[in-house]
Amino acid sequence: MDLNAIRKRLNQLQTTNNRTSSLWKPQPGKTQIRIVPYSFNKDNPFIELFFHYNLNNRSYLSPISFGRPDPIEEFAQKLRGSGNKEDYQLARKLEAKMRTFAPVIVRGEEKQGVKFWGFGKTVYQELLSVIADPDYGDITDPVNGRDVVVEFISAEETGASYPTTKIRVKPNQTPISDEPEILEKVKEQQDIREIYQELSYDDLSGVLNEWLNPSEESEGESETQDTVTSSELESSKVKDTSEAFDELFNS
Repeated sequence: MDLNAIRKRLNQLQTTNNRTSSLWKPQPGKTQIRIVPYSFNKDNPFIELFFHYNLNNRSYLSPISFGRPDPIEEFAQKLRGSGNKEDYQLARKLEAKMRTFAPVIVRGEEKQGVKFWGFGKTVYQELLSVIADPDYGDITDPVNGRDVVVEFISAEETGASYPTTKIRVKPNQTPISDEPEILEKVKEQQDIREIYQELSYDDLSGVLNEWLNPSEESEGESETQDTVTSSELESSKVKDTSEAFDELFNS
């Protein structure tokens, strides 16, 4: 038995369970929440993180979220500069995309403590616009802030290919809570970096290399064929990209 593999899998499961319990996702309908100050950056409750999506059926936190170099992002920029259309499309897929998070408490579930709500660019812009409006100001203020009503509409309901999230900031100023127990839970926040693991530069290089190169089994199957098929053409494209990868990291 490979004990290292067992420990690695256990750590993955524990990380997944921790992430699930620490994140809040709106359910269909309307939910009232309160965005609270972030304990690890009291000047800004919004945390901008960048992710690489759908690489080897997983998503990876990009180190550029914290101002550190990222081999996948570097490779994507190299592809962008090649002048080749297919390289450009591949670069767009590889480039890290921003997801913004905010610490929140859910009304009616305050005793569960602070969770992190992740949202896209449209919701982020709406929230920033409200806060920039002097008629509203700091909606996260513990005493004079405002709750937010989040309405989640599923893709099935809208008939679109993706769901819709709408927000409405409540007009009345209210405290986070009058209960000391709830206020204490607001202070006991988790660092979001404990939820999303940042891999090392070398580990991310390995992730990219694995994604770019087909498995040995699929390579063997391609080599046994006498005629040029679409899968072989795709394999040749991957090999060309892999050569660019080697050039980037071996230079």
